Amino acid sequence: MAETTGSATGTGEATPQPRKSSWKYIGPGIVVAATGVGAGDLVATLIAGSNFGYTLLWAAVIGCVVKISLAEAAGRWHLATGRTLFDGWASLGRWTTWFFVVYVVIWGYVYGAAAMSSSGLPLQALFPDVMELKWWSILTGIVGLVFVWFNKYAVFEKVMTVLVGVMFVVTVYLAIRVTPHLGDAFAGLLPVLPDEKDSILNTLGLIGGVGGTITLAAYGYWVNAKGWTNTGWMKVMRLDNRVAYITTGIFVVAMLFVGAELLHSANVAIASGDKGLVQLSDILEKEYGSATAKLFLIGFLATSFTSLIGVWHGVSLMFADFVERYRRDRVGAEGAKPTGEAVASGTHEKSVPFRAYLLWLTFPPMILLFQGQPFRLIILYGVLGAAFMPFLSLTLVWLLNSSRTPREWRNGWLSNGMLAIAGLLFLVLCVKQITDQDWGSFF
Repeated sequence: MAETTGSATGTGEATPQPRKSSWKYIGPGIVVAATGVGAGDLVATLIAGSNFGYTLLWAAVIGCVVKISLAEAAGRWHLATGRTLFDGWASLGRWTTWFFVVYVVIWGYVYGAAAMSSSGLPLQALFPDVMELKWWSILTGIVGLVFVWFNKYAVFEKVMTVLVGVMFVVTVYLAIRVTPHLGDAFAGLLPVLPDEKDSILNTLGLIGGVGGTITLAAYGYWVNAKGWTNTGWMKVMRLDNRVAYITTGIFVVAMLFVGAELLHSANVAIASGDKGLVQLSDILEKEYGSATAKLFLIGFLATSFTSLIGVWHGVSLMFADFVERYRRDRVGAEGAKPTGEAVASGTHEKSVPFRAYLLWLTFPPMILLFQGQPFRLIILYGVLGAAFMPFLSLTLVWLLNSSRTPREWRNGWLSNGMLAIAGLLFLVLCVKQITDQDWGSFF
């Protein structure tokens, strides 16, 4: 969302010929939209709709605009400098490396179990007599591992696009089926807070929650993996990014419609967490029949599994880049190939670090499926997860206003404003997450 245009690359090469923004290039945006919107996001939106009706529709829309700014900034860094985001972080000091290492190890361990469980739930609901939830969860994790292990980005993107199509059809169908009151929905675009306790924090949570994870940082890596490595692709990337969050916005609005009409009007509550979607399928079966309920569960499966394989691929790419950077620093490699081009070459996807992190995401978390989630680890997971988004926002402001970025592609006032708003928003949510933890039981 920078207002400037330019002609330089970050590698000192001749000016790339700008590509015309065209729908035929769209891809990484679909991937980031599918990965960023998980089952938990849909439940949060459903609960917002069931509690407040259409009152917070405006907050969901603002959330998508904030994420457009963050993803655009990450993609612009990759294209303008020829360097990856981790390469940029490393230039800010060793503290970024330590934060990233601790984050990906703890976050990946707990997220792996959560993602597998989320993908297993709809399968168990569709086939209740076949096997227990933990075995469905393990199966989805292994399928995700095998798929990402043996395929490069091009195939990964095509599969994600198909699954996004399933998500789109299901969510829009449900939104139409519940017959939304469009007058009330349009009124929800006015920025009004619910007249309830903690309404400001609930609103900020909805703005910051949907589609706001490490996948925003992974977007630049998917841009490179697509073969976009210089400023000639800047217009294409911006169109792709907008498509990503318009798609996200449609998912969010559709599920808020379902929550407002199906749950709010009937004063029906569902549980927070992924099991709330299983409850919703039972409600849909009573209201609209088993076919609609089964269709919803298929959409639930597509939503959960895209988040699983998206993280399996995107965060593994980031980890492989981290290891590559560490190796280059150790040997003092000079004049190495720009890291964006290394990602584009596909070598990261076949590297040992990429596959090692894939294994870390898949097998150690299975322990949690059998033993439950250890209390201290969950607290650290929550705090690190909450801290990542302000870390991303504020480091992007730092990088994109410094000499690390060619002058033509540095932030303008709009980008700085949006990233500052995002940083402040996520900082407030981070503080709330930290203060909400039961630290007395931790020690």
